[in-house]
Amino acid sequence: MPSLPSNPHTTLCSLHLGALAMSDQSALDVLASHGVTCLLSSHGQVPLSSLENRSVCILFSANWCRPCRTFVPQLARLYETVNAAGEHPLEILFVSSDHDEKAFDEHFRCMPWLAVPFDASLHGRLNKHYRVHRIPSLVPLTSEEIPGHDELIGMIEDYGAEAFPFTKKRLEELKLLDASRREGGNLERLLAGEGRDCLLLSDGGAGRLPVPHLVGKTVGLYFGASWSPPCSDFTQQLKEAYAELKAAARDQCFEVIFVSTDGNKEEFEAGTSSMPWPFIPYEDKSRKDLCRIFGIRRIPALIIVGRDGRTASREGREMVSEYGAMGFPFTAERRREIEEALREEGEKLGRREVKDARHEHALKPGMAKAYVCDSCKREGRFWALSCEDCNYDLHPTCLN
Repeated sequence: MPSLPSNPHTTLCSLHLGALAMSDQSALDVLASHGVTCLLSSHGQVPLSSLENRSVCILFSANWCRPCRTFVPQLARLYETVNAAGEHPLEILFVSSDHDEKAFDEHFRCMPWLAVPFDASLHGRLNKHYRVHRIPSLVPLTSEEIPGHDELIGMIEDYGAEAFPFTKKRLEELKLLDASRREGGNLERLLAGEGRDCLLLSDGGAGRLPVPHLVGKTVGLYFGASWSPPCSDFTQQLKEAYAELKAAARDQCFEVIFVSTDGNKEEFEAGTSSMPWPFIPYEDKSRKDLCRIFGIRRIPALIIVGRDGRTASREGREMVSEYGAMGFPFTAERRREIEEALREEGEKLGRREVKDARHEHALKPGMAKAYVCDSCKREGRFWALSCEDCNYDLHPTCLN
């Protein structure tokens, strides 16, 4: 990550949170030792004593820094949520890295917390005291062990207010909670959101599917986005497999839940409007939670949750793409069964060329991802009898 620039207007800083354990001095003592006599709020000056009995973090930020302007609203939501709970009051002190008071005022205007009065010399001394070399930087003042920089960034981005008080102990607690939702066997706890026990259906938003109705089914959590061409391709493959399972009455034991990663509601609605399966509402934080719980880094992804409510496979996308509905329930065990069945079928066919009364050339056994049988005109997959000289394919069972 880049250091604080001498010419900030020409250097783009990366998001960074510095963690510093401060067991020897309180924030009040440090500020007083640097000549700070009061703090600023949106209503005017407040005494340093307003920091007493509060968890304190110092935010080093600047109005010229784009990552700072992106991070501040996220931190503001966390700040307001933590303080609304009232159990452990949090205070944040803004220390500006701007070069003039006008920029300081503009940046501070969007902050709900306190600020150290603008003084470039003072801010430089505080940067040095807290060893801040890049912005934005959030320094929690605590004697407890703090996660490393990258972990702390991810912790706040992933968990929001739940990340407070930003300690390693809290991070481990959150990871255990995620694991219990992922592997705990409780589908309702995994899929229901705050104040929501239903999923939406693509019928104008009026339809609802109660989450308890999914208990005992195999569930495919489909993570995707409307803007992604690979997702568009996979959606079509999944629709075909879904329709085939539904036609065979297998829908009584299988359901797909769409978890959109779209960034705005217009994209979200475009993506869900034609989907035949239920989906998590756009405003629901469960969309982000599920991405974190299952470690989704690329889309499309299809996570298979078994009938026991536990993760059965992370390779649902590959299974659907390769085997379609035949891959159900899309687990590693089912893959082994299919591969063994295909091997046995291949052994029965052998390697010899065969003749069909309706075609002049010899036909050779081989594997094909998809083809149309020239006899029955139906689609075929895997083993086929094909002519190497022309585009002629048969299902092995259609040989005459």
